[in-house]
Amino acid sequence: MRLQELILCSTAPTTSESGAGSVALHDIQNTTNLASFKQTSAGNHCTAVFESTNSQGGFILAAQPDKSILNVYNFQKDQIALKIVLPEKLTCITVDHKGLYCAGGTSQGRIYLWEISSGILFNSWDAHYRRINVLKFTNDGTCLVSGSEDSAVNVWLVARLLDDDEQSDLPTPHYTLSDHTLPITDIKCGVGASLTCRLLTASVDHSVKLWDLSSGTLLTTFQFPHVISHLAWDVTERVFFAASQDGSIHRVNLFRQRKNNAGDLIHEAVGGGGTSDIIRFGEEDDGTQTRRPIQVGWVGSSPSSHLPRLTCFSPEIRETISAMAISFTSTFLLVGTMGGMIHLYDLPSHQLIRTISAHKGFSITYLSSLLKPPDLIGHLSLDLKVGSLSDAKDALPARSVQPFQRMKDAKSREAHEVHMLLRAKRNPYQDDSTEYSQAEFLRDYAFFVAPSSSQNGAAPMSGVESTTAKNRINKLEAEITQLREQLGKAKSINDAMWDSVVQRVVNMENERVQSDGAEKEADSDARRRKRSRGA
Repeated sequence: MRLQELILCSTAPTTSESGAGSVALHDIQNTTNLASFKQTSAGNHCTAVFESTNSQGGFILAAQPDKSILNVYNFQKDQIALKIVLPEKLTCITVDHKGLYCAGGTSQGRIYLWEISSGILFNSWDAHYRRINVLKFTNDGTCLVSGSEDSAVNVWLVARLLDDDEQSDLPTPHYTLSDHTLPITDIKCGVGASLTCRLLTASVDHSVKLWDLSSGTLLTTFQFPHVISHLAWDVTERVFFAASQDGSIHRVNLFRQRKNNAGDLIHEAVGGGGTSDIIRFGEEDDGTQTRRPIQVGWVGSSPSSHLPRLTCFSPEIRETISAMAISFTSTFLLVGTMGGMIHLYDLPSHQLIRTISAHKGFSITYLSSLLKPPDLIGHLSLDLKVGSLSDAKDALPARSVQPFQRMKDAKSREAHEVHMLLRAKRNPYQDDSTEYSQAEFLRDYAFFVAPSSSQNGAAPMSGVESTTAKNRINKLEAEITQLREQLGKAKSINDAMWDSVVQRVVNMENERVQSDGAEKEADSDARRRKRSRGA
């Protein structure tokens, strides 16, 4: 099946004796290791992935912490495809969603911006006063967001950074979000274009702030009892998770239910009051636990909101959390630790589903979820009509990545030679192997979203999954029974109302007929009396 969800993780050694780390791909259902890319030890925020498409393969970029080297991998082979010598060591990197540009930050507060297909260094400038911890492109690629140890978050317009007329001028940020007071630890960009995008920023000052990127204004501040080091944001922007290095994870709902003046249950957004809107999380009341819990907070509109607060004590997390992400289908929370463990939690029930322990002795520095690449090594489709597996790269060529320039070169910018793939209109490889017919897509999609128990050859559900399914079925059956009772009551009330209305109308009609008859009889008697007098 092509529609298969995978976990991509990057590891780094914790000691000098551990050796080099790797980038690995695991099946999210059975935790099988499908591929491993060796000879890399990328640190936190130093791994970037561009996924494969139906026309060309993707790539993985990994910046090395101990040297000014950037390793480039593609999914078609497990060896390094290209080693790029950088101007200096990078502390973080990011790639836009279209795979056009790569940005890297340094410990001196400098940012480099390259075009991936040509390797041209479009810009390099001093963006912050201190080390840059995290870089993110917005979903449409129009803005680059940087977070630094100087506690500032700067928003840069990519169009200005690429403009030839502004190369001699020092770039200025479009916005500077300066409400944090201590170093920035993580940044998450919401979905949508920059004009409608929201931004989450975490800091050592124990806070996570929600920003409106279109205006650069602060919407809400969430205050936590611990330093927040990692964030994970649901794709629908309904909830986000904030993790501390000590092993506690807070769940924050950005919408809540309440009753209005008429007594109806309505949904409304949490926060949005600006700088004065602060939502605080207190310490857990139960201090008898010796192990760190996963703290799941259900947030109201103010610190005094009496909404349910759920705590899931999880003895499997006993060490520092080093990475966190939400799965592609938004069903699992992926948590990586400094000890090399990857825990998968069910989002609705907050229960631990499975654990990947294949990377013990290494630190998990990056986590993400993606669909299985069609050009993944060792798992190429048998429908590819090529002579041998070595020819598979010709059926699905990898995206071109050129060596990055170390200095800005005006001549290269003027020439601007870009290596790109032009998709042929009639390509037998793509038509037979890399493009879906509607029937095939619907079949594979049905398999992809089907429950684990209904998939052929799939492992049976675990006890937690089975219990969760039974509880959900019982709840739905109880709701159906309650709805049927309410429907019966409504029907009886409606029948009674109908009978009473019909009876009233019939009685009124009878009274009117009787009254008309009495009047006619009286008139007839009066006429007879007049005739008798005249006679």
